[in-house]
Amino acid sequence: MAKRSQHFSQAAGSNSSDSAPAQLSQIERLAPDPAAPIPIVVVKNRVSHAAVFRKMIDSAEGAKPGDLVAVYTKTKQLLGYGLYNSRSEMALRMLWREPELPTDERWDHKLQTAVQLRRDVLKLDGHTDTYRVVHAEADGLPGLVIDRFGDVLSAEAFSLGMYRRGTAILQRLAAQLGTKHTIVQTSPMFKAQEGFDPPTVMSEGCPSEVIVQEYGTRFKVKFAGGHKTGFFCDQRENRRKLAEFCEGKSVLDLCCYTGGFAVQAMKLGKAKEAVGVDLDEEPLKVAKDNANLNQVRVRFVQSDAFNYMRDMVAANKQFDVVVLDPPKLIRTRMEIEDGTRKHFDMNRLAMRLVKPGGLLLSCTCAGLLPDSEFMSLLCTAARQSGEETSPAQDGKGARHAARDMQIIAKSGAAPCHPVGGNNPETEYLKAAWMVFG
Repeated sequence: MAKRSQHFSQAAGSNSSDSAPAQLSQIERLAPDPAAPIPIVVVKNRVSHAAVFRKMIDSAEGAKPGDLVAVYTKTKQLLGYGLYNSRSEMALRMLWREPELPTDERWDHKLQTAVQLRRDVLKLDGHTDTYRVVHAEADGLPGLVIDRFGDVLSAEAFSLGMYRRGTAILQRLAAQLGTKHTIVQTSPMFKAQEGFDPPTVMSEGCPSEVIVQEYGTRFKVKFAGGHKTGFFCDQRENRRKLAEFCEGKSVLDLCCYTGGFAVQAMKLGKAKEAVGVDLDEEPLKVAKDNANLNQVRVRFVQSDAFNYMRDMVAANKQFDVVVLDPPKLIRTRMEIEDGTRKHFDMNRLAMRLVKPGGLLLSCTCAGLLPDSEFMSLLCTAARQSGEETSPAQDGKGARHAARDMQIIAKSGAAPCHPVGGNNPETEYLKAAWMVFG
């Protein structure tokens, strides 16, 4: 403890220099030099969460954006170590809560633990070569997610500190998994949240796209311009489960992105027909490639989901199985009201497209929308999803008869996306399986 206190004193007397832009280059060595003083962040109160907001920080003498820092209380008690960025509201992300200085071996232990969960416990290598290897706080690495796509490890950084260490982390992880290439990119809101706009970093010779498989079905993953790390492996188990309902059925995949649900419905589920709808042209090109890879026929339509559903309602068209998996509609607390309303409107329309006795799988990846509110939203939408009956008394539109709806199951992300016991918000994906009368 004496050595830690000495570091506290040295750093506390230095001047902060975070007014200049931080270097955005990749850091080659994860472990700090044990002979050099470490920047100090002092928090106002003890913290138990991995994320520490700027208002909870008392001082940060000598700490620059992206630095690994020692975290102390105002009484000079060492709490552990984390990554700091004064430009972010989430200014500190805790990595360790022990007094020992982080070493390369301790970084390796975090990665080994994550790999063992996927390989030894979940045994994912037996049925897929694409899965999440690191799930941020749930794996003790807040601000970073890493997905495996065959021989490529693709990382999405949510913090400057993790972005700068991304290549070094991926190289150590690749040594454990036997993969060949790495990609480090930032999240869509990175500049607004972290105050920097760093470039994507790829290993030499890294392919622009790869072919992966889950349960024998092949998918193309394109890294340039894709959402998140390139492919939604969080829906892997939901795609397989949906296939169980599809034999001989008609399937509608709304907001289909690269066609995961629609292709699995045809390949694994042996559906009679499938339609995939998405507004973006580029993902639909990949979706068509995915159907061809698996020698299945899916009709893909480039359209706004709202417009397509309204057209289908007007044409009295219904499907046996409907999937609604929209992009993230609630990114910040400012968007909760508007995003919740969009979820309601989309689900009410989607419910009208389900045949009697049919299934609707409705998903949300909005972590800020609690499960209880999502379920309540779906129940309310069901009560308003029937046939139009008569003009409403308030003159604002038509009344709708209620449809009988039963929620037969609830699910979330694939188990390679674990929920951290101290960070329940890592449970972001919610899915409801509903049958309609």
